[in-house]
Amino acid sequence: MSTLAAAGTHTGRLLSSRLGPVIGFNGAIGDTPLIYLKQLSKRFGSDIYGKAEFQNPGGSVKDRAALGLIQDAEQQGLLKPGGTVVEGTAGNTGIGLAHVCRAKGYKCVIYMPDTQSQEKMDLLRMLGADVRPVPAVAYENPKNYNHQARDYAASLPNALWTNQFDNTANSHIHYTTTGPELWVQTRGKLDGFICATGTGGTLAGVGRYLKDISKGMVQVWLADPPGSVLTNYFNSGGRLIERSGSSITEGIGQGRITQNLATIIGQLDGAFTVSDEQSVAMVYELLDNEGLYLGASSALNVVAAVELAQRLGKELGSRIATILCDGAYRYQTRLFSKKWLKAKGLDNAISPSLRKYAVLD
Repeated sequence: MSTLAAAGTHTGRLLSSRLGPVIGFNGAIGDTPLIYLKQLSKRFGSDIYGKAEFQNPGGSVKDRAALGLIQDAEQQGLLKPGGTVVEGTAGNTGIGLAHVCRAKGYKCVIYMPDTQSQEKMDLLRMLGADVRPVPAVAYENPKNYNHQARDYAASLPNALWTNQFDNTANSHIHYTTTGPELWVQTRGKLDGFICATGTGGTLAGVGRYLKDISKGMVQVWLADPPGSVLTNYFNSGGRLIERSGSSITEGIGQGRITQNLATIIGQLDGAFTVSDEQSVAMVYELLDNEGLYLGASSALNVVAAVELAQRLGKELGSRIATILCDGAYRYQTRLFSKKWLKAKGLDNAISPSLRKYAVLD
């Protein structure tokens, strides 16, 4: 075990600035633990860390973006008491917004693709959000869920379209919170950071902070699911191709360069794609070997962190961090369903000894 990992074994957290009570839901966002993935680190000879964003009070990394987007609008006078917050989201940002809106007294309206998990839709409704599932169509289509959210917000008084994809308040809150936390937790001893991106907020905010604080020494990479165009965009020197294919992961992958992603794209050191087979296999491996019950996007990030550690491998091993976005609870009827896995051709991706965890029919 690394010296850094050993330093945090007593309390379970490497470092924490939270020494007393916080004020409400919003005060509990952030300051998440950094988990040393000991079995993977031991196997591959590098230190692999996952920032436990699933421990935010709303259960995902998107709690940060939700709070940042709303706080920025309040500071600009764009949202006043009793107002309505509207967003187009694949799920977790909506859940974060619904929580923050409840805590602040705003109404919340969520447009989302009807392809998203039922668990997410149900939870949003339980949180009091007005959920409006719409057909999943390309961004260029005026019926895309983002455009419908924008248009609905424009039709209401005192309403805010948070515009998570292109509102850089999203990446800014990661620059001012997630990035600094990660740097302190690793004591500035970090070789690389990698994660997948949907809006681009997490990758851009954390990545830019790490580049700035390390004077460019920390490498920042993008991990991509199948069906996304971002790996090709980076590797081709900036050529966007038409999006094709799909992935079982939710909320990540892109067909365009968002305004958030644009703030980091020129500083990225590399990009590569992680297959659904690798992601699903890692869901089960993390559960069995690390005791972590995580969703597919978190698993994809861990696969990518291991790959990046190997690419950057040094004599004494690399130190790589990624984001553990959310837990598997919101996807369990898929990821742990024998029928669903077989229908997707993913049942054989899981090691035979680990298939015992697929307990749902």
